[in-house]
Amino acid sequence: MCQVFGYSKQAYYKQLQLNANTAVKEEVIVGLIKKKRLIWKRGSGRNLHQCLQKEFKTHDIKIGRDKFFDVLRNNHLLIKPKRCRTKTTCSYHHFNRYKNLIEKAVPARANEIWVSDITYLWLKPQDKFCYLSVITDLYSRKIVGYCVHESLSVKGCIDALKMAVKNRKDKTLALIHHSDRGVQYCCHAYVKLLQKQQIQISMTQTGDPLENAVAERIHKTIKEEFTDDRQINFCNIEQAKTEIKKFIEFYNKQRPHRSVQWLTPNEAYKCTGTLRRVWKAYRRKVTDWGDLEKA
Repeated sequence: MCQVFGYSKQAYYKQLQLNANTAVKEEVIVGLIKKKRLIWKRGSGRNLHQCLQKEFKTHDIKIGRDKFFDVLRNNHLLIKPKRCRTKTTCSYHHFNRYKNLIEKAVPARANEIWVSDITYLWLKPQDKFCYLSVITDLYSRKIVGYCVHESLSVKGCIDALKMAVKNRKDKTLALIHHSDRGVQYCCHAYVKLLQKQQIQISMTQTGDPLENAVAERIHKTIKEEFTDDRQINFCNIEQAKTEIKKFIEFYNKQRPHRSVQWLTPNEAYKCTGTLRRVWKAYRRKVTDWGDLEKA
């Protein structure tokens, strides 16, 4: 039997065909990734792999998570972490502060607990910030209200709250609004609007971001997963409003979420009962010096 480089001729050409098919498959996968990242610039590899499952089935492609990461790595498509922070919370004020009502609460339906927070957006040519107020449904992780505002005044938070209230269908069900103790959420105008809608008020008790972790995480998602730059930036506030609207629509409708068993927030919003999370917390909390020595 004729052999080529120690292999049979049949095996040699079979390997060539396999390599060609693999290259074509990888080219299709890269094309799908780039198409998805036209908007979702920095979606994580795990979320991207889950989000593309329908497209993979359409193209008859079967690829596991690790192989998918190999494709990302080989084509320089892995994302790199980045850090940039500025202060948006002022909790030194004379307004009343409320207790934390959701410390051990586990929501069983949409519109049971809303979490709210403010973050900054960079207007690069003007070298200044505008601000994004977001209200997220804790059960489904859906963004139910938001507003891009030019300052840290309470108006941006009130507009976001009004949007969330408008989208709330059944107003007879109990609802808790949770936030930090920033002056925007404690001031009379904001509290009055919550009380008018018969929404219970809950607030963090310390400066620990873990007390409002979901709201903090939503900001990170919006600001890091939709840009190729060091940090998300816009030319002006009008562009910021337009782009943020587009990002949030994508997040709610298309981005699968590991905290709600890979559903999109819009899909999870229609559910009731426990939604299984598919991520694991690898950090172990150290409670005393004995635990530290064991770790």
